[in-house]
Amino acid sequence: MMPVPRIRRWALRDYQACAEDMHRHVAEQQARSADEIWMLQHPQVLTLGAGGDAAHIRPNCPLPVVRSRRGGQATCHAPGQLVVYMLLDLRRLRIGVRTLVQRLEGAALALLGEVGLDAHRTPGMPGVYVAGRKIASIGLHVSRGRSSHGLSLNVAPDLSLFRHIDICGHPQLQATSLRACGIPWNVRKTADRLLPHLLREIYGPQARA
Repeated sequence: MMPVPRIRRWALRDYQACAEDMHRHVAEQQARSADEIWMLQHPQVLTLGAGGDAAHIRPNCPLPVVRSRRGGQATCHAPGQLVVYMLLDLRRLRIGVRTLVQRLEGAALALLGEVGLDAHRTPGMPGVYVAGRKIASIGLHVSRGRSSHGLSLNVAPDLSLFRHIDICGHPQLQATSLRACGIPWNVRKTADRLLPHLLREIYGPQARA
């Protein structure tokens, strides 16, 4: 029987310290260890994927920049953004990285569909978009069949912070949020509403929060 995932929540956690804890946890996981899903927010920080190009961070950026182990280019974290880290045993789930990306996108799309937003995928650009603007980003790290990092969903962050980066490496791409789309949720409510979709996408229709 597959262990029930453990859900862990924090209000606000420093990115660097959280990333170190996450990678330490993944390295120490055993074959029978339960998966974990971490839901939290970060203080203002820009992160750059392991193979990301620093040229996508614009000059005179006032925010701290941290090189991350995840894939992808530059992204922005800030209070008002829900960050979901997926610490999963992919071999036990019998899925690969591409499938995990699709399922994370599927969970976000299902949530946004609940509130009537016409959200969509964009080929070749992982994440979720509303009216051509990015509302959710995905960046993963996989080692020995175990995943870390995950999904960030803009609930009500300061969207001006995204002007300091070329989102997904595209200078013209803009960010949006639930609040900007007229959905007045806070991060806690968004996490509560997203979690059932995540569990169904990853573990099947019988999964419950």
